[in-house]
Amino acid sequence: MRFHLTRLAVATRFTLLEHGRNRFAMILVILFVPVWTSLAYLAMPDTPARMRLRATGEALTPHGNELTALSGALNAVTLITGFMMFAATFSGSGFDRRLAMAGYPRTHLVLAKVTALVLVSATVAAYATAVICLSWAPRQPLLLAASLFCAGLTYGALGVVFGSLLRREVEGMFAIVMTSIIDLALQNPITSSGADNPVMRCLPSYGAMQAGTAAGFSTSPVPGHLALELTWFGLAALVALLGFRHSTRNCLPTASTAPSGLASNKTDIPAQRPTADPSAKASDTKAH
Repeated sequence: MRFHLTRLAVATRFTLLEHGRNRFAMILVILFVPVWTSLAYLAMPDTPARMRLRATGEALTPHGNELTALSGALNAVTLITGFMMFAATFSGSGFDRRLAMAGYPRTHLVLAKVTALVLVSATVAAYATAVICLSWAPRQPLLLAASLFCAGLTYGALGVVFGSLLRREVEGMFAIVMTSIIDLALQNPITSSGADNPVMRCLPSYGAMQAGTAAGFSTSPVPGHLALELTWFGLAALVALLGFRHSTRNCLPTASTAPSGLASNKTDIPAQRPTADPSAKASDTKAH
């Protein structure tokens, strides 16, 4: 048991150190979350927007700036956690591959990434919740923090997927940004007239958006939609696990496989001439 805990602690420490070296992500957490949330709150009109919350069936009329600030906070959390997990996975893929090929347990490497994801998502979600509470008072702050946390988990797992499968850094960044923007923009009734479309239920952050809206403007708990968001996280984590196993697979040649260079050189060695039988040589001498 102590062996496994030690291996997990070492892998987690290296993963957190990798996140700590990402200074750009630290700047995004400190500045991007309050700037984006505050701009959405101050720039949008406070005209009430009529909407029906599918999670509870209630007809709500939240202020447009508060609803946009909530959507902006979700967008900031998903972008930052997705970016951090993608950057750590993409830059550390070679190191993880060498560790796995050297015999380091893959399970400990995966659990270390999950631990780091939980800590990053919790930190960013708590910070975003505090920023929102400074602007306006949501009715259920803890539920709001939980919805932001679950959305961060989902996009963090997607970041691991992109980091394991994509070959260039710009591809992963574009995939994270476009997925988050399309996902949340379509669900905001201020910017999208089709926010009530049943197709929205298939989006990755649908459960978090419904739970966050209920947290901001309703007193009804919605544990089912938090569970829906965690289901999305589970699916994304499963794909991330498969991608991690693929990226850290053993590429060393097996013992039965001869290297191509040796196989080609073998054909260049001339065949040894057979040695004559001594008895045959003696009979030839006698006949002569």
